[in-house]
Amino acid sequence: MRKIKDVLRLHFDRDLSARQIGLSLKISHNTVSEYLRRAQVANLSWPLPPSLSDSELENLLFPSLPPSSVKRPEPNWADVHIERKRRSVTLLLLWDEYKAQHPDGLQYSCFCARYRAFVGKLKPSMRQVHVAGEKAFIDYAGQTIPIQDPFSGEVREAQIFVAVLGASNFTFAEATWTQSLPDWIGSHVRTFTFLGGVPHLLVPDNLRSGVNKACRYEPDINPTYDDMAAHYGAAVIPARVRKPKDKAKVEVAVQIVERWILARLRNRVFLSLNEANRAIAALVTDLNTRPFKKLPGNRREAFETLDKPALLPLPCAPYVFAEWKQATVNIDYHVEVDGHYYSVPCSLIKKRIDVRITATTVECFHKGQRVAAHPRSMQKGRHTTVMEHMPKSHQEYAGWTPERLAQWALTLGPNVSALTEAIMGSRKHPVQGYRSCLGVIGLAKEHGSARLDAACERALHLGALSQKSLKSILKTGLDRLPLPIHNADQTPIPHDNVRGPEYYRKEASC
Repeated sequence: MRKIKDVLRLHFDRDLSARQIGLSLKISHNTVSEYLRRAQVANLSWPLPPSLSDSELENLLFPSLPPSSVKRPEPNWADVHIERKRRSVTLLLLWDEYKAQHPDGLQYSCFCARYRAFVGKLKPSMRQVHVAGEKAFIDYAGQTIPIQDPFSGEVREAQIFVAVLGASNFTFAEATWTQSLPDWIGSHVRTFTFLGGVPHLLVPDNLRSGVNKACRYEPDINPTYDDMAAHYGAAVIPARVRKPKDKAKVEVAVQIVERWILARLRNRVFLSLNEANRAIAALVTDLNTRPFKKLPGNRREAFETLDKPALLPLPCAPYVFAEWKQATVNIDYHVEVDGHYYSVPCSLIKKRIDVRITATTVECFHKGQRVAAHPRSMQKGRHTTVMEHMPKSHQEYAGWTPERLAQWALTLGPNVSALTEAIMGSRKHPVQGYRSCLGVIGLAKEHGSARLDAACERALHLGALSQKSLKSILKTGLDRLPLPIHNADQTPIPHDNVRGPEYYRKEASC
């Protein structure tokens, strides 16, 4: 209004042209002409009456249009808002359907404007349009629930897992001991069972169990989490770091769970995790059937109408938890998992492979292809070997085991058995000592078991753990000489001090 008054003052008092007034007030001369035209229509002159307020002046210059006598039918905006959440449903489609019922109804621009005004009243912030069955938002609540041990009285805090569907706000919550990977995956599996289907996209926070390395453009998804999502046909799209509005649905759901579930359970004492989850499940059911405040229906009804028909079907079998690790194949063509060794094809020696570990199986992958699968064993220090994985030079000994070789050697003498065990124990892998042990046992054909046992005793005394050393002892006749105990000066002879044949013959003659 200040510029309009200045236009009237300069026109009537100074008698300036519209172009001069425009240059003075930094406005278009066409705007000045329009103001003067409207003042003439309103019979205004200068000076203005002192009692004339700015709002009255505005009404004189810019009178509002008379209300239309035609009353156009107004859509049910709550129904429009619900339909808008369905997959591929646009405002243009909804307006077409509205115009088909009401040809004299609102035009498209007015339809959109009034719909946005309705949405703006639901919450004064940007609203995301969530397509039915598309996204599930996942997070842990900041609040925990105490579980008391019935015997020791020790109180342990359980974590609260929360998942919510975008379109219907249908909510799932449960308590788990930790936020670790097994609990994280287990909660997802139970969520899908609760829903009776799988959403197309999973939107978690960037916790370590779900995302190894957060990145705005290419986040590094935990391989176990990615494997679980692939099993159910879903995809993982983590929220951006420090962008809570990316997962505003679950932020609100966490707040609702804390207020409507955890707050109600604050005075109860739970003696087990199962007991707490039974109480939580009952209140989750109550939450999902509680009526909406500004929309018709409740979460359960919205889920049955919107999300459930659009969810992916559950697979035939639930996901079995599996951990992934990377390992380098050792020279004995085995990889280590929890202290046990599993074979892979010998062509992969020194190669980097991926190992998938479940409670019952160990699978090995190279460049995405499975190269080995074994039943999982909890025996530490033992080996699970497939014959086809061995080099051809090892396959002829595939029927042998360290225990079988030791038992065969024991039939030739205790020292023969002890030497074969020592030879296998000195190798990085027992199979690497099989050839030497068979050579030791084979010497009994030429020299007899008694001489072989004595030679093995001498070899153990000298620490000579090879078939060649044993053969040398038999060839030089050292097995027939008594074991030396002391030097000439009565000092003990170290076990690793190997003497030549001449020394032992001289010692025996003394």
